[in-house]
Amino acid sequence: MTSPLRLTDIAAQAQVSEATVSRVLNGKAGVAAGTRHKVLAAMDLLGYERPVRLRRRSNGLVGLLIPELTNPIFPAFAQVIEQALAGHGYTPVLCTQTPGGATEDELVEQLEERGVTGIVFLSGLHADSSLDPSRYQRLSSRGIPFVLINGFNEHVNAPFISPDDRAAADMAVRHLADLGHRRIGLAIGPTRYVPSARKEAGFIAAVPQALAEGRIQRTLFTVEGGHAAGGALLDRGCTGIVCGSDPMALGVIRAARERGLRVPEDVSVVGFDDSPLIAFTDPPLTTIRQPVRAMATAAVGALLEAVAGTPVQRTEYVFQPELVVRGSTAQVPED
Repeated sequence: MTSPLRLTDIAAQAQVSEATVSRVLNGKAGVAAGTRHKVLAAMDLLGYERPVRLRRRSNGLVGLLIPELTNPIFPAFAQVIEQALAGHGYTPVLCTQTPGGATEDELVEQLEERGVTGIVFLSGLHADSSLDPSRYQRLSSRGIPFVLINGFNEHVNAPFISPDDRAAADMAVRHLADLGHRRIGLAIGPTRYVPSARKEAGFIAAVPQALAEGRIQRTLFTVEGGHAAGGALLDRGCTGIVCGSDPMALGVIRAARERGLRVPEDVSVVGFDDSPLIAFTDPPLTTIRQPVRAMATAAVGALLEAVAGTPVQRTEYVFQPELVVRGSTAQVPED
């Protein structure tokens, strides 16, 4: 049985007046769309059932394809994208790839069968430069608008949303160099992925000798991958290590501790993404923050422009990352 509505509770949760809540519940004019959304979200959070007259009919389904849920940056993106779509009246359909499960192509086919209005691809096959991009050309020819996040491909005519990966690597190196580190290594994913290739290019531009000295380790984007790469870099005498993801950075920290090294007293580690909860690791992780909210909002905006019939050009929107300094980096240890 649904509990009776309490205007006081809803107003407190939404941080608006009770009068505003009353206007929303009664369908009165004069309430901004953003305020109305806050009130409805407060009702949902408090477990109140919306009155029938407030239940919005969906403008359509929008597919959201993400590679996995293990890395917390992907659910973070998904949450913001889903909120943005819901705010515009669209119903998001989340599709996650799992080993042995449906492929990206199969998921796209299923979405088409459901009559989706558009699709958002996050770190999908478009990010793999070794694959044929014609799948996206075929999708475009079928009149389904889409937008791609993290991974530019010049052969695909669609809007792309990316962080400045080259700048991110340079930012991390400069931070470690300012702390006195001279032997800086990179733990990065396979360079067939565009974000990895760009980060590596930015790193090499900042540390030209690193490649020849074996201070670049290509590995998996996982804790286990970071653990393996971190061990190799530490064995090469690196005192500062830049990582292509936060989970990789946690793997590097684990490798350091197995060798009796302390973070940050003996070795400094920088992650990438600023995933949820990463500020609460031990030590709290210094990382390059990917501007998730700005990127996700821009992706939804670009998609909905295409849905509305606005001509979409092959454009890459590049967003600036931010260095977030926490407890995993410090001055280089004295010899």
